[in-house]
Amino acid sequence: MYSPSIDKLIDTLKKLPSVGQHTAERYVFHWLKSGKSEVSELKNSLDALLNNIKSCKVCWNFSDTDPCPICTDTKRTQTQICVVEQAQSVPAIEKTGAYKGVYHILRGTLDAGEEISLDDLKIKELLARIEKNKDTEEIILALNPDMPGETTMMYLKSKIQAINSNIKITRLARGLPMGSDLQYSDEITLGSALKNRL
Repeated sequence: MYSPSIDKLIDTLKKLPSVGQHTAERYVFHWLKSGKSEVSELKNSLDALLNNIKSCKVCWNFSDTDPCPICTDTKRTQTQICVVEQAQSVPAIEKTGAYKGVYHILRGTLDAGEEISLDDLKIKELLARIEKNKDTEEIILALNPDMPGETTMMYLKSKIQAINSNIKITRLARGLPMGSDLQYSDEITLGSALKNRL
């Protein structure tokens, strides 16, 4: 329909989450109308991303350095590891100012509906990290409270306990959000609210 260069970029953009044909077309024609400086800025940012970003070999977060600044921060509690699904969860937790430990990013969860295997996740790396660091005291499982998250947390709990049964394994407290109506709450949320009552 369009020139081959435009079609190729549209097809590339459609691989991004939540980007369909029309959104991809809007992006491409925005860049074409805005001129070369905006496109060059985008290209330079992508080049910098490809050239500078590494995987931290301790926590598997994305960083300009390996190990990352959080893993090398001596003021953080190294005996406490917060396990999250994706790297985007780390800034969300950091913004609270309530957590001073370190992290481990799984890069996904176990989901029977998707083509994700144990080898795709950083579970082996987490278990090796726990086995190596005998002083680990607590693992916080901070995954989403959906079916894949619950499955992954159950799997991790059994594997961690097999390595060291003395490690404290905790989860984020869950319950009813402010202003919610009990009659519209699902059973899992309502059950969690009862268990974690004040």
